[in-house]
Amino acid sequence: MEILNLISLFSALLTLVYCLLVVSFIRGWHKLTYFNPTIREPKTKVSIIVAARDEENNISKTIDDLIAQDYPKSLTEIIIIDDHSTDKTAEIVLSYADKNVKLIKLNEDKALNSYKKKAIQTAIGTCSGDLIITTDADCRMGEKWLLTIVALYEEKDYKMISSPVGYFQEKSLFEQLQSLEFLYLIGLGASTIGNKKPSTCNGANLAYEKATFYEVGGFTGIDDLASGDDELLLHKIAAKYPNNIGFLKNHDAIVYTHAKENLKSFIQQRKRWASKSTRYKNKGIIVLGVFVWVFNISILANFVAGLFLPGYLTIMFYQLLAKMILEGLFLWDVTSFSKRRSLLGFVPFLSILHILYIIFIGVAGNSGKYNWKGRMVK
Repeated sequence: MEILNLISLFSALLTLVYCLLVVSFIRGWHKLTYFNPTIREPKTKVSIIVAARDEENNISKTIDDLIAQDYPKSLTEIIIIDDHSTDKTAEIVLSYADKNVKLIKLNEDKALNSYKKKAIQTAIGTCSGDLIITTDADCRMGEKWLLTIVALYEEKDYKMISSPVGYFQEKSLFEQLQSLEFLYLIGLGASTIGNKKPSTCNGANLAYEKATFYEVGGFTGIDDLASGDDELLLHKIAAKYPNNIGFLKNHDAIVYTHAKENLKSFIQQRKRWASKSTRYKNKGIIVLGVFVWVFNISILANFVAGLFLPGYLTIMFYQLLAKMILEGLFLWDVTSFSKRRSLLGFVPFLSILHILYIIFIGVAGNSGKYNWKGRMVK
C-alpha cells in the first residue's frame, strides 16, 4: 500500500502540473485578440516563397490562389523554388511566367540534409520584398490572406508573424482525428506566442522581415537539420526580439492543406517535426516536452500495472479524465475559432490515442532517419 500511495502522489503531482500547463495554454489563447484589419492601402513589398518537390498535382491550385490575392500586384512577388522535382512541377510553374510567377531551380550537386532551407535561403537571396511569406506547394488560401497578414505587420511592426493552418476535405476518420490533433498543435503554438514565450509555428503560413532573417544569421547553425525552417528560425528571432512575435488570429489568414492519407506517411511527418526538438536552444521548451512525455508514460504505466493491481486503474482513470477535460476546454476555443467544433466529439478517443502517439514519437522523432519527399534524412 505504501508503494501505491507514493505512485498515487507522484501521478497526482504530474497530473496537477499538466493541468496547470494546459490552463496556461487556454490563457495564452485568450490573450490573443481577434484581429480586424484597418489598413486600406498597404505599402509593404512582399515576397511569397514556395519550395516545391514533385507537386504536379497541387502546385497549380496554390499558384492560382496566390495570383488571386486581393493585394497590389506591384507589391507582390511570387517565387517557386523547384527542389529537384522528377515530375512536371517545373513545367507547370513556367506556364505562369506571364503572370509574374518566378521559377528558381535548385541545382545542388552534393547531397544535403536540408534541401528546403537551402531552397528558401536561395529565394530570399534573390527576392525584392521586405516581408518574406512562406507557404507550401499543397496549400490553399482565400483572396484576403495576404492583405490580412500585411495589415497586422504594418499595424504592429512584428519581426515575425505566425498564422493559422488547418486541414480540410478529410476523407476518413483517420484524417478527421489528424485535423483535431493538428488544431491542438496550432493552438498550442498560438498560445505560447500569446504568453510571450514563442515555441512553435508552421512554415506553411509564416511571415518574417527579410532584414531580420539576415540579422539573426538566417538558417546558419540549424542548416544541417532537415526540418526546422520554421520553429528553429522562430527561436532565433524570438531570442533577439522576444516581444516582436505575433500570431494572426483571423479567419481570412488561415491556410488549408490536407491530412496524411495513411499511418506510415503520418508517422514520417511527425518524426520530422519531432526531430527539431534536439536543437532547441531554449532549454525550457525541452524540459516542457520531456515533462509531457513523462506524464503520458505515467498514464500508460498505471494502466499496465492496473491489469494486475486494480488500484492503479483508479489512478489512471483520474489522470485520463483530467487530461480529457482540460484538453477539451482548450480545443473548445480553438475549434470555435476555426469553425470546426464538430470535431470535438473525437476528443475522448483522441486523448487516449495521443498517449501512445506522444510516447512513440518522443523516442522515434529523436533517433534515426526518416523519409521526406523521397529522401532519407535526419
